[in-house]
Amino acid sequence: MIEARNLTKKYHQTIVLDIPALEIPAGQRFGLVGNNGAGKTTLFSLLLDLIKATNGEVLSGGQNVARSENWKAYTGSFLDESFLIGFLTPEEYFQFVGRLFGMNASDVAEFLAGFEEFFNGEVLGKGKYVRDLSKGNQKKIGIAAALMGNPCVIILDEPFANLDPSSQIRLKKLIRGLERDKAILISSHDLAHVTEVCERIVVLEKGKIIRDITASEDTLKELEAYFAA
Repeated sequence: MIEARNLTKKYHQTIVLDIPALEIPAGQRFGLVGNNGAGKTTLFSLLLDLIKATNGEVLSGGQNVARSENWKAYTGSFLDESFLIGFLTPEEYFQFVGRLFGMNASDVAEFLAGFEEFFNGEVLGKGKYVRDLSKGNQKKIGIAAALMGNPCVIILDEPFANLDPSSQIRLKKLIRGLERDKAILISSHDLAHVTEVCERIVVLEKGKIIRDITASEDTLKELEAYFAA
């Protein structure tokens, strides 16, 4: 589904990402972990054509993301609050995103009903603009919007950050409940969360893939030992 070939990103003379090859098939739950500055957000930004690669290419469904926009129709993503429109209410924002996918008001309402537990009464019906909500509730809005349009590829950067423990548990339940044909890419600093929901874990260090692990019951201990060294 997604493939990176000879992918590098350089700022001035500093190489911040160097990935000779990476393939993420359809239906895989893919976790990306690493310390600050490892290149996680850079990689996701390249996958979404938000920044330009210094060398190499990213393919989605066999198409170069920098040369085609067809992949956008089946890709949902949330990296940070810049994806939101702060001067809209959550309801207005969801209606706006829904229209992009041909959804009417009834479709949007039906879609949002599936997020009642995740929102926990803190997002809708508050009469607030998105920008005035907490970081955690902004994160909930972005994650929900990323799932609109039934995307085949979902990319979430640090989705557990800023969420309270109850919301983190609800998010894991939500991710596990998604159809198995979806490729779900998640970056996280929380090793426990990412190992719970992902079947494959890639470790980035200084822009390079250091480990590529098929998740098992020992994966969390293995990752903790690696980062503790």
